[in-house]
Amino acid sequence: MDKLEVPVYLITGFLESGKTSFLQEIFESGEFADGERGLLISCEEGEVELDEKATLACKIDTVTLDEEEELTADFLENCKNVYKPKRVFVEYNGMWDPDTILSVDMPRGWEIYQIVTMIDASTFAVYLNNMKSIIGNMIKCTELVIFNRCSEEQDLPMFRRNLKALNSNVQMMFEHKDGRMIELGKDIPPYDLNASIIDITDDDYGIWYMDAADDKDRYEGKTVRFTARIMKNRKLPKNFCVPGRKAMTCCAEDIRFIGFLCKYPELDNLKNGDWVTLTANMHYERRREYGGVGPVLYATEVVECAAPEDELVYFN
Repeated sequence: MDKLEVPVYLITGFLESGKTSFLQEIFESGEFADGERGLLISCEEGEVELDEKATLACKIDTVTLDEEEELTADFLENCKNVYKPKRVFVEYNGMWDPDTILSVDMPRGWEIYQIVTMIDASTFAVYLNNMKSIIGNMIKCTELVIFNRCSEEQDLPMFRRNLKALNSNVQMMFEHKDGRMIELGKDIPPYDLNASIIDITDDDYGIWYMDAADDKDRYEGKTVRFTARIMKNRKLPKNFCVPGRKAMTCCAEDIRFIGFLCKYPELDNLKNGDWVTLTANMHYERRREYGGVGPVLYATEVVECAAPEDELVYFN
C-alpha cells in the first residue's frame, strides 16, 4: 500500500445539516493553519458560506462539483496535479451514493482518513421515516455522527439506537441548539433489569439486542426470557444455535437476522426455524464466532410456541 501522504476527510450529510458550519469551525480552530496547502471539494451549495478569512489562513483552495458523475479518478488526479494539496476535505452531497467516492481510484498517496456525518436533529425523524435507505447507506460507512440542533423534546436515545442498528461501531456526539454538548448516558430500558427473569417482549427485542451487545456489565449473569426463531448452523459447535429475529435495519431490502450464540443440550429436539420461548442465563465470553467477547446464552428452558403476529423487530 502506498504511504498515506494526503489524508482525505469526507464530510457527509443532507443539505443544511451543518456540514459547512462544521468545516468553518475546523478551519477557524487553527489546527490546519500550518502552512500546508489544502483542497476543499464542495459537492453542493447550501445557505451557509465559508468565511474567506478562515480558508485563506489554512491555504484552502476550493473546487465545486455539480454532478455525481463528475467524481472520477481523472477528476481527482487533475485536482492533485493542479492544486498539489497536502490534505483534502470533501463536503459530500447527502443524496449521492457514498460508494461513488469510496470506490473511485484515489490518486497515489491519497486515502480517506476519516468520515464524519452531520445530522440536523430537528429534521432527523422525518428523514428516518421517509428516506431510511439513504440514511442507511450514509451511516454504514461513517465513523462519527454529529447530531446538531438537539433539544430536550427529541428522543435522542431512539436516534442513537437506530444508528447503532445500522452501524454498531459508529460513534455519536449530540450538540444542543445553543452549542453545548449533551451527554446521553445509558438508555433506560423498558423492562426490569432487576427482575429474577427479565421478560423481553416482541416490541423490546431490538432494544434488548442492541443494549446487551454493548453493555456486558448490565447483563452478565442475568436471566432473560424472549420469543425467537431457532437457527442452526453446521459451523457452530455441538449443541449451539442462534435464537433470534429478523430485523429491518434500513429498509425492506435490508432485513437481517439478529441473535446471540446459545447453548442448549437438547438442541437435537428442535428443528431449524422452530419458534420458541427461551429462558437463558447470559454470560460474556471470548468466542471465535464473535471475533472477540460477546453474549452467550445458556438455555435453561425452551418451549415451542407459535410465531408472533409480526415477525420483524425494530429499534424504536
